[in-house]
Amino acid sequence: MHKQGTVEILANITKSGSISSAKVIKGDLMLGQAALAAVKQWKYKPYTLDGQAVEIQTQISVNFKLP
Repeated sequence: MHKQGTVEILANITKSGSISSAKVIKGDLMLGQAALAAVKQWKYKPYTLDGQAVEIQTQISVNFKLP
């Protein structure tokens, strides 16, 4: 496709560290689909507050660069 750029994704991370939902908020449509597919496979260390795992919302930047 020979495209490059940054895609911004808004994602919810569950108490177990998986992605429960994600959506593209900025960036190219084609790159956005690839970024969403990748991010949905990621696993995070759960965020804790006062020793308890909590669900959080975060913004993720995915950079695509041509070699």
